[in-house]
Amino acid sequence: MGLTQNRTIDGDLIALAIQGEFDVIVHGCNCFCTMSAGIAHAIQLQFPEAYAADLLTTKGDRNKLGYFSSASVIENDHPITIVNGYTQFQYSGTPPLVDYSAVQQLFKRIKKEFAGKRIAYPKIGAGLAGGDWEKIHNIINQELDGEHHTLVNFVH
Repeated sequence: MGLTQNRTIDGDLIALAIQGEFDVIVHGCNCFCTMSAGIAHAIQLQFPEAYAADLLTTKGDRNKLGYFSSASVIENDHPITIVNGYTQFQYSGTPPLVDYSAVQQLFKRIKKEFAGKRIAYPKIGAGLAGGDWEKIHNIINQELDGEHHTLVNFVH
């Protein structure tokens, strides 16, 4: 039986991934190929390959909800997969912008694709998208049951 753990830590998700703490990092994206705010912007700057993967998808396609694009990189001899999870259609408007059903479908796919990996994520859908973190976290915990996954609360 593999390592099963659901935990919450404080830190910098990107820096921790580069240090080798995680195999997969997941962040929420909109369907318009804009990674210009929040952690998405930091990911775009640190991992241009992830942004390039997002740009290969169809801009404004509502059918991306619940799916993901991804890119794999090597940092410090450690492979990291960056997952752009399509959890909201638009990037502006009246919150909440997060689509809870898309979050559920996304994490169902994450478990299928990345079972056994060390998965980390920020408060997807609860920051700029204005979603209810308790509801989102419950969805993630349910869908990643049996997996090693970590919520990283951003600390400067």
